[in-house]
Formats: sequence, C-alpha cells, structure tokens
Amino acid sequence: MFSKMFGNLEKKTGVKMEEVMKLAQSLNGANFKDEKTVRNVIKKVSKLANKPVSKEKEEMLVKAIITGKVPKDLADLEKMTKKKK
Repeated sequence: MFSKMFGNLEKKTGVKMEEVMKLAQSLNGANFKDEKTVRNVIKKVSKLANKPVSKEKEEMLVKAIITGKVPKDLADLEKMTKKKK
C-alpha cells in the first residue's frame, strides 16, 4: 500500500521518496526556533523539490516557523505563500 502511494507521489512531484526520507531523518531533533536551522531546511526542501523560494517567501516562512504560526494544512500553506495583490 505504501509503496504504491510513494510511487504516486514520486510521479507527481518528481522527488524520490528515498530523498524525502533522508531529509526527514536529518531533521530529527532539529531546533525550529533557530533561524539558521530553519533557513537551511527551507533551502534543502527547495533544492529537493527543484522549486526556488524567493527571499520574500523565505522570510515569511522563517517568521511563521520560528513563531509557531505554521499552516495546519496544505490549503493554509497555499494561502500563506500566494502573493498578495
């Protein structure tokens, strides 16, 4: 069941689950109140997903993570990262 689900995720995202698991393991015990750690995590995820993160979005994400105002689901994350017009 999981292998099929992971296979579908790999097809949709182009990111190998092996890489996701390595990243998750490296984050075990990470201090998400430390700005440098949070910035490094954002850069790793950006590189892994091959999706650049603008300085503006990086700042917004760092602030949200450090203050504990992290989106609760993907819809909230999408709202948070969309540019305001």
